[in-house]
Amino acid sequence: MLKEIWLHTVRAYIRLGLFFYYKKIHTVNFDNIPQNKPVLILANHQNALLDALIIATKTKQFSYFLTRASVFNSPLISHILKSLRMIPVYRIRDGIKTITKNHTIFKTCSNLLNNNESVVIFPEGNHNLKRTVRPLSKGFTRIIFESLQENPSLELQLVPIGLNYKHAEKFVDEVSVYVGEPTSLIEFTDCGKNEAVIKLKDYVHQSLSKLTSHIPSDDYESVLKKLDALHVDFLNPKFVNSCISNDFKECLSKKTSKFKSFKTVLLWFLKLNILPPFLVWKFFIEPKIKEVEFVSTFRFVVVITLVPLYVLIIAWCLVTSLGVFIGLIYLLLVLALALIAVKV
Repeated sequence: MLKEIWLHTVRAYIRLGLFFYYKKIHTVNFDNIPQNKPVLILANHQNALLDALIIATKTKQFSYFLTRASVFNSPLISHILKSLRMIPVYRIRDGIKTITKNHTIFKTCSNLLNNNESVVIFPEGNHNLKRTVRPLSKGFTRIIFESLQENPSLELQLVPIGLNYKHAEKFVDEVSVYVGEPTSLIEFTDCGKNEAVIKLKDYVHQSLSKLTSHIPSDDYESVLKKLDALHVDFLNPKFVNSCISNDFKECLSKKTSKFKSFKTVLLWFLKLNILPPFLVWKFFIEPKIKEVEFVSTFRFVVVITLVPLYVLIIAWCLVTSLGVFIGLIYLLLVLALALIAVKV
């Protein structure tokens, strides 16, 4: 019971944080995700932890997430992450000896699926801001076949999810999340295991490529430059992919905001109102981030921790010195400013 309350509380808070962080999160076909069935959700991976948080707050059920083992190094962080249903998965860069631990992890996932749980995997095996679906690792296929070996009648459903960011590393950003059709495993189990693995990886890669604005890795920079020049809407993968396949003819461009200058002023005014947290981010946290894919994740952490803490401290100081009314007015004005600056 306490675990359920904890999960609901954290999800509600993260959902609120994402509401203030993103201009909009567009969700498409989320009803495709089956309920009360074993589900393996397979998503592309561009934006580090935010990919997982968006999926976690938009799906109806609580899912388990396979997460890079390196973020579990701290005992405290490890305890928190595991309480949020995150499961460490090991890679070669974590050390050759750690790879054997994945046998236990895959067994855990198989047991979860056999208990009608939902498991989320990012089969690319790493994150990258490039708008392309990278080659898939075969770890997810091991989980599938181990689950079927344990329970041949398992009605396991594969559900592909494509995440599309307008400018993943920037603030304010916008994201669209497309859910594909659920697929059973019947068509992949009528052949040998090696052939089935190849067919599965090919199917998932093709599915993700349709659900995302997928620029083939060959001549990536040149294609991206042409798409940027055409001002295509990267949130709409169907039209972006069609634009590429049609040699950039009949490409739909996105509408430019009429309030761009106004928005810039609002954002700077917002930063002035939360100046200490902003300075901590700008001069102490951001310069230490080695991978650009983690920029948005750490920025979001600052948004949901330091920013509300600072605002509440200022509000409390105003309440104790000038009264409750002034403190509440301050809180409402900061919230209104944040909403307008982000959502315009």
